[in-house]
Amino acid sequence: MRGDGRGQGKQAKIVQNGELKKLLELVDRARNPERDRVIVLLSFKAGLRAKEIAKLTWGMVTGADGTVGDEIALTNGASKGKAGGRTIPMHAQLREALQTLAASRPEKFRQDLPVIYSERARGYSPARISIWFGERFHALGITGASSHSGRRTFITMAARKVVEAGGSLRDVQQLAGHSALSTTQGYIEGSTQAKRNLIKLI
Repeated sequence: MRGDGRGQGKQAKIVQNGELKKLLELVDRARNPERDRVIVLLSFKAGLRAKEIAKLTWGMVTGADGTVGDEIALTNGASKGKAGGRTIPMHAQLREALQTLAASRPEKFRQDLPVIYSERARGYSPARISIWFGERFHALGITGASSHSGRRTFITMAARKVVEAGGSLRDVQQLAGHSALSTTQGYIEGSTQAKRNLIKLI
């Protein structure tokens, strides 16, 4: 499957709220619940790619005072080259999870270290993040989902809410780190009910 939303291959499944709840309940019972919860929320509440989750350092999520801040300052190097870097406002649920993770592993809380640590190495590779999601979706019996599901869910939900928030699809594009608006549009799953509501307003 291509991760650029151009329609080649089957797109990752949009994960529903009930399925996300089950995923969070599963990781809360894991060996490293604080870390694993952050992995899930970086995908679903910040829309990060597997590579971005793996490359994210504490320096990108902390403010000048060294504590977890109000935004993610993702660098180009942690994303897709020259254009992938972006600033993402921090979701309250994610901020709380990062604070909990930092407090649970103070020895891992250093500006240059990856947020997602590994017990055997410095951090996780993008491939390992992808496998991590696949194993957990499989354990829950959620078919069609992958490491890209959280990102696609995030982009779709953002697109549905952006007008209500006073923005436009361009804001969603910037949050996603897409160079072209058409790429963002390729990620978004339509809503039959939304179409019905829209027709009533025309």
